[in-house]
Amino acid sequence: MEFNELIRKRYSVRAYQSREIDDETLERVLEAFRLAPTAANRQPFGLVVARTAGRERELRRVYNADWFASQPPIVLCACVERGRCWVRRDGKNYGDVDVAIAMDHLILAATNEGLGTCWIGAFDPVAAREVFALPEGVEPVVMTPLGYPADTPGPKLRKELEQLVHRERW
Repeated sequence: MEFNELIRKRYSVRAYQSREIDDETLERVLEAFRLAPTAANRQPFGLVVARTAGRERELRRVYNADWFASQPPIVLCACVERGRCWVRRDGKNYGDVDVAIAMDHLILAATNEGLGTCWIGAFDPVAAREVFALPEGVEPVVMTPLGYPADTPGPKLRKELEQLVHRERW
C-alpha cells in the first residue's frame, strides 16, 4: 500500500473478528517493531505478545473492554527498561519516545497487513505487570489489541495543517 494511503487508512479499531493471524503475517508486524529507530540506538524496549483465548478474565484486569480482552486473538504490550534509555543532558529520558516510535511502526505495519489496532494507555499498570509477568525494571507503556477489524472507520477528525505547523520565517 502507498504510504500516504496507509496513514489515512489506519484508525482505532474497537471491534475485532475472532479470525486468527497467521504466523508469517504476525512476524512481519513484529519485525516492524524491531526495526524502529531509537535514541542512540539503545533499543530499550520489549514487546509482550499475548494470546487472548482462555485469558479473557485476567486481561480484563488490565483493560476492561470486550474489544481488548476477548475479541482479538492477540494483545500486545510494549514495555521499556528505563535504565537502558538514552537521557538528554537536561534529564529527559527518551524511553517513552522510543516505545512510541516502535509502536507506530508496528501499528502501520499491521494496517498494511489488513489488521486493526488501538493505542491503549489507560490500562492498569499494576495488573499489566502481574498478568504479563514483567520482571523488575520493565515498565508497561502502551498496549494494543491485534486482529482483523469487525467495524468500519468513522470520519478522521483532525485539525488543519496551519493549526499544527508553525513555520519559521527565514
